[in-house]
Amino acid sequence: MADHPQSTTKADAISLQSTGHDSAIQIDDNREPHPTPPINGHAHHAHHAHHHSHDDHDDQDDQDDQDDQDDDGDDQDSQNRSPPDDSVSDSGFDSESLLGDETDTLASSILHYRLENGRQYHAYRDGAYWGPNDETAKEILDFAHHMYLLTLDRKLHLAPLTNPQRILDAGTGTGIWAIDMADQYPSATVVGTDLSPIQPEWVPPNCIFEIDDVTLDWTFPPNHFDFVHVRELFGCIPNWDFFFQQAYEHIAPGGWIEVVEHGVHPRCDDGTMPDDHFFHTWGENVVRIGNSSKWGKTFSIWEEAKERMERAGFVDVTEVTYQWPMNGWPEDRKLKDIGRWNQLRLHEGVESFMLRLLTLVDGWSVARAQLFLAELRRELKNYKVHAYLPGTVVYGRKPLRST
Repeated sequence: MADHPQSTTKADAISLQSTGHDSAIQIDDNREPHPTPPINGHAHHAHHAHHHSHDDHDDQDDQDDQDDQDDDGDDQDSQNRSPPDDSVSDSGFDSESLLGDETDTLASSILHYRLENGRQYHAYRDGAYWGPNDETAKEILDFAHHMYLLTLDRKLHLAPLTNPQRILDAGTGTGIWAIDMADQYPSATVVGTDLSPIQPEWVPPNCIFEIDDVTLDWTFPPNHFDFVHVRELFGCIPNWDFFFQQAYEHIAPGGWIEVVEHGVHPRCDDGTMPDDHFFHTWGENVVRIGNSSKWGKTFSIWEEAKERMERAGFVDVTEVTYQWPMNGWPEDRKLKDIGRWNQLRLHEGVESFMLRLLTLVDGWSVARAQLFLAELRRELKNYKVHAYLPGTVVYGRKPLRST
């Protein structure tokens, strides 16, 4: 297996601050979005922010309390399950597993979103993203945030930042990374953009969320950001070269971009995954659908980011590799822990990852798709197969003087 993320130099270590806490799996917000205030005099079109003061909602909270009393019966079915403690075991197949006996499913009936095969999807730029935005999907995204903290030894980034003042989290998801960065760099303004207004309302005062599509022309000022962060936008960007050109244009000279992605085709280094194993079938289908003319958004950016960033003009481009085991098979404690979380993330999130791609894009029936997803869940319980998902963290700098 590949080495853990490479260590940084002593000079870099000062800037690679880790979070003082793990804020994963703490988001639970269903309020409607609100208009975004201008940032430094620049108002963005078609954007919305979610940060407000406590006083703004006193009256609304009173009404919400009354509504909660009226809806107790409904709420009982829609509560998020708390994140499993590391000490929880599943005697069904492995004492180290995070999986419970059943997979909880949350109903999706929130207004103003598309409902599709029982899952809730974003309405803005409908169909541009493969995943749902309901409570289950949000929980899975926060699982991944926790896994990245484990993978990067509690660091939120590897790029050697020095007092960044303007930070963009492109495709922020639940906003959990942006919130942690706002806490870590209180003098910075952190902007998170996404197609879905699923971020929490109670956020640091220097954190702002906006609805936007980063695959289009960016509306921010040129030479604006000190740091642009990209994570898990695989299968979301139709033209990565255009994306990196936009990032280059809007990053200030000397600023950094960091892309954190993983593959979708499991690998194995010790021969325990035969050529006909389902993991190969799974990975080949995901890659094929991503590259198809009907979708046209690659899932292989994890191995393309370095070359594309250099082609866009970034310098000092560094690639750090990592691995996410498919379950807790490794003997190494850190990899075992990451594998257990990955097993849980895939077991409970596989429908989020694949249902739309298999049905609407590839034309499968829902029944056929569900059987396919069930096969992956079954294989995730096999600790004899030492498979993992490969991944990379790639960061680069915009030159002080463009050539």
